[in-house]
Amino acid sequence: MSRIGKLPIALPDGVQISVSDENVVSVKGKLGELHQAIDPNIQVKTEDGNIILERNNESKEVKSKHGLYRALISNMVTGVTDGFTIIQELVGVGYKAEVKGQNLELSLGFSHNVVFEMPEEVKAEAVTERGKNPTITLKSIDKQLIGQVAAKIRSLRKPEPYKGKGIRYKGEVVRKKAGKTSADK
Repeated sequence: MSRIGKLPIALPDGVQISVSDENVVSVKGKLGELHQAIDPNIQVKTEDGNIILERNNESKEVKSKHGLYRALISNMVTGVTDGFTIIQELVGVGYKAEVKGQNLELSLGFSHNVVFEMPEEVKAEAVTERGKNPTITLKSIDKQLIGQVAAKIRSLRKPEPYKGKGIRYKGEVVRKKAGKTSADK
């Protein structure tokens, strides 16, 4: 039995779950609604305030998907109740971020500004305080989507190991390398 797959998911108040005939799970809460297609070999049941996932057979493929779909549904329930937030820092002299509608305009030391178009489901907020690194705050109910967007923004200027300049997640530690030393003796 999958250790993660057999765990029940607590269903908070105000959250409704439904499974369609095409094995699409819909979770609806106060922040929105999310949908996820599920493998036909996995059944989703609701018993006394908990969501339980069971599998039809014991094949290796179905066993591996049991824990996966349990985690995805758990993230959907958390997303529609609380939402997800990712904070990123821009470390570098002259690095700036500005939100214009659904576009995120970044000044990252290139000869031009980078304009990143955000999906409708993700809300961005840029904060610049004097004496601190500019920060970008991303909020969404979809954990997969917000993680993908944050990774794409980070890939525009990854933290480099010599000075540590670039876009990093809040709290991320960048291991620095020692630079070259002179050969004079």
